[in-house]
Amino acid sequence: MRRISLLLLLALAFPALAAGSGKDVKLALVAYSTPKDAYTKIIPAFQKTASGNGVSFSQSYGASGEQARAVLQGLPADVVELSLAPDVDALVKAHLVASSWNKNAYHGIVTRSVVVFIVRGGNPKHIRTWNDLLKSGVQVVTPNPFTSGGARWNVMAAYGGALRAGKSPKQAVAYLSELFKKHVVAQPASAREGLQTFLAGKGDVLLSYENEAILAKNKGQSINWVAPKATILIENPIAVTSSTKHAKEAKAFVKFLYTPQAQSLFAETGYRPVLKSIQRKFQFTNPRQLFTIKSLGGWTTVQKKFFDPNSSVMATIERGLGG
Repeated sequence: MRRISLLLLLALAFPALAAGSGKDVKLALVAYSTPKDAYTKIIPAFQKTASGNGVSFSQSYGASGEQARAVLQGLPADVVELSLAPDVDALVKAHLVASSWNKNAYHGIVTRSVVVFIVRGGNPKHIRTWNDLLKSGVQVVTPNPFTSGGARWNVMAAYGGALRAGKSPKQAVAYLSELFKKHVVAQPASAREGLQTFLAGKGDVLLSYENEAILAKNKGQSINWVAPKATILIENPIAVTSSTKHAKEAKAFVKFLYTPQAQSLFAETGYRPVLKSIQRKFQFTNPRQLFTIKSLGGWTTVQKKFFDPNSSVMATIERGLGG
């Protein structure tokens, strides 16, 4: 009886001890539109670890640029995973993410992918190259580059693909102009909305992440995908915010994302792991002319030339479309 009374007193005095954990932490994960399926598996795996015990999550997914702007405008975030580095850099400029966010062994990149052509089952329009997108009657779906990070990867894949087909920079810009003005029939807000638009019957080809193609195929959708000979390596960054009140838990979660277990779960949902030991266990295509954003001048140069809202290549093209 004395022992029971002592345990009861301890439980009343230390309710967290009675619950079996001293933690009751909720992390806000703000991410771009496509990794939700991966985190459906990864978060429960993290919660089973000592670092994740007692940690719960709120999750927000949307177009990368819009998500970054939402955080800038006050959306609570402890961890951000966005489509491309410039969206994280925007948070750095606002002192919402430390400038050292990309100083780990993987330069802040947590997953990779490539731009592919998602086509109808059987590929009835025989779309295999960037030039095939300009064939008469071919309709293309790609997200809007002023909301979607995936769309910016698509644009740079198309531009770089044109360069590697022998076009000059001026001719490659002309290729983008013809593609958008004559063949793009829908520009949804995000990569995930792009997939939904395509699956609803719009267009002959969707420019998208390889992981979206793999996910759709695994869910039984009647699609195929083609990785063109020349395409870009997509690199998706992650960071802990400076405003988090749970830095220890947020950093532990990000650290967990680089473990073989988490990287394998990313791979199972179509992402290319950053751990080479895990990537070798999965069969991904190997485009012969895989290039990086660095080979096109890096994001600082690319952002100004192609995506400045006032005078860039894509701003001029979009204005020509009435956008």
